Amino acid sequence: MKPSLRRALAVALLVAAPAVSCADLPIFDAHLHYNREPDARLPVERVFALLEANGVSGILANSRPNEGTRALLDARPAGLRIVPFLRPYRTTSDVQTWFRDPATLELIESEFPRAPWAGIGEFHVHGKDASTDVVRKVVEFARRHRLVLYAHSDAEALDLLFGHDPDARIIWAHTGFSVPAAEVDTALRRHPNLWAELSYRSGITGEGGRLTPQWESLFLRYPDRFLLGSDTWADSRWDGYAEIIAGYRRWLAQLPPDLARMIASGNAERLFGRR
Repeated sequence: MKPSLRRALAVALLVAAPAVSCADLPIFDAHLHYNREPDARLPVERVFALLEANGVSGILANSRPNEGTRALLDARPAGLRIVPFLRPYRTTSDVQTWFRDPATLELIESEFPRAPWAGIGEFHVHGKDASTDVVRKVVEFARRHRLVLYAHSDAEALDLLFGHDPDARIIWAHTGFSVPAAEVDTALRRHPNLWAELSYRSGITGEGGRLTPQWESLFLRYPDRFLLGSDTWADSRWDGYAEIIAGYRRWLAQLPPDLARMIASGNAERLFGRR
């Protein structure tokens, strides 16, 4: 969305109808892991039941190894959209080495024909580690195949990733965790093809669960750039899944309805195209 259109939309949202209940608002979970090391926390049937119970209409799925994502795709129920991302990890140790390991490229090449991948990631990379030849080649692979990148990174690494391809589309996992809101604003302004995913993100709400002025302002300024996610990387995240989604609904209800719908699912649907 062009900045001028974004500003116009923000103004329209400011004068929209008062916020309403978000209890039934469809949610797109844009950060769901179905890791199998060696066994998944839940069988696929229970995953799908949990998503349905919490009003989740779509997921961005990735896993370590990638067999987990393919298992979700193979058993996908009607009515649930699954957007699969190819993760450049075989085991946990790959998190620390993938960006300098040529085997990463072999993994991506071998996995790519095995599913209708929409992106690569989530991958972890920080600082100048994003400048390696392996990372550059991964970004080039994404460009050739029109894939979205999913980066768990700091602002320096984001700049380097976009340096490899200024037209890359990148999701920023956790929006930097605790990066100050002013720096989030800078990153979103600098990189028009950057989307900010909000799992584990601090500072969004304050006392009494109210949206903080800084984050309310970010949502209004960049209504089309935020995504929700659960980040089910550990058993505790599956156990607390209902509360994670309920927590999003509580602060979404404080936003104008059109903006709440965009963040809940509309932005993800636009990013990946409606199917």
